[in-house]
Amino acid sequence: MDVAADRLGLDIATHDLLRWPQQELRVTLPVQMDDGKVQIFHAYRVQYNTARGPAKGGIRWHPEETIDTIRALAAWMTWKTAVVDIPLGGGKGGVTCNPKWMSEAEKQRLARAYIRGVASTLGVSKDVPAPDVYTTPQIMAWMMDEYETLVGHHHPGVITGKPIPLGGSEGRGDSTARGGVYVTREAAKLLNINLRDKTMAIQGFGNAGQYAALLGNEILGLKLIAASDSQGGIYNGKGLDPKKVVEYKLKTGSLQGFPGADNIKNEELLELDVTVLFPSALENVITAANADRIRCKISCELANGPTTPEADEILHQNKVFVLPDFLANAGGVTVSYFEQVQNTYNFYWPLQEVQERLDQKMTQAFHGVYQMYLREKVNIRQAAYLVSVARVAEACKLRGWV
Repeated sequence: MDVAADRLGLDIATHDLLRWPQQELRVTLPVQMDDGKVQIFHAYRVQYNTARGPAKGGIRWHPEETIDTIRALAAWMTWKTAVVDIPLGGGKGGVTCNPKWMSEAEKQRLARAYIRGVASTLGVSKDVPAPDVYTTPQIMAWMMDEYETLVGHHHPGVITGKPIPLGGSEGRGDSTARGGVYVTREAAKLLNINLRDKTMAIQGFGNAGQYAALLGNEILGLKLIAASDSQGGIYNGKGLDPKKVVEYKLKTGSLQGFPGADNIKNEELLELDVTVLFPSALENVITAANADRIRCKISCELANGPTTPEADEILHQNKVFVLPDFLANAGGVTVSYFEQVQNTYNFYWPLQEVQERLDQKMTQAFHGVYQMYLREKVNIRQAAYLVSVARVAEACKLRGWV
């Protein structure tokens, strides 16, 4: 952001404003567990910038969650909504917890406690949360219900990523990966790469990674040769059936032991000679230490922050075409925005319309960034920052904030 601000010639006040969140909330949540004991959870909500519209951003449940990660992700959401040009700002929320060790009843009590703690900062015209790491449509349903209980009337647009019977949008489930696949398609066209029967590897096999495997094959014709999760990875150079891999993961909870595949470490997967790499897990997996060994043609970042700034420069020099996270994974927030619109009108679109609108938004966003890349002769991530920061700075100036 600092580099973008300097290149755009932003004045000191505007630059300084964009470096800081507008509002941060920390809450302490006492929650009764199934054994009758009360456990204390620490939770956060950050509204980074609302110049372009209400804050928008997911809620993460993770044992290593901190206010620092939430602040960084809220900043990313600000740039993400700006790069795809939807009228929203950036926010993020989180709870430091390990949902893998919690029962459904405990998760529900925590979800409701979180909303009670942050409700004063939420609203369709203020801040709209969504699911993120280890949160689900069901958790969003509990949160929406708790908010509606507090305000005393139906308010479905205050939370997105809800189950469809409660006002969720068709197409939300695969939207993050689908948006990434659309921009990968556009990048391949410009690079003159025919993706049909070319190879892909997926690091991180949660929701986004699973859909990337399915849609990368269905839409682009890519052949899956490797996939990994937190417990390790699988590899078969002749190809893996994406549907069978996803079914196995959903059934067993792991990729380990998938028939007809060799074991591969996460680190080895990242360095495979594939056409498209989908980093789809957590941050900081491609660093200065391994960037020189990354051999993919296109890296489509479905995770937030998988590549460090130092690694970015190395990849750029080595002609790896990086589709930066806040562009590549913006399909999720785009369909969340569509969900808000549908909630407001109380009129819902069919799946095909959602997918067509998403394709249009992601394609337009990619080409806007690519034109900046050509004009400014910077790496793709810096081009995306230039587009986003310029849009947010313009909104701040038009409002008279700076």
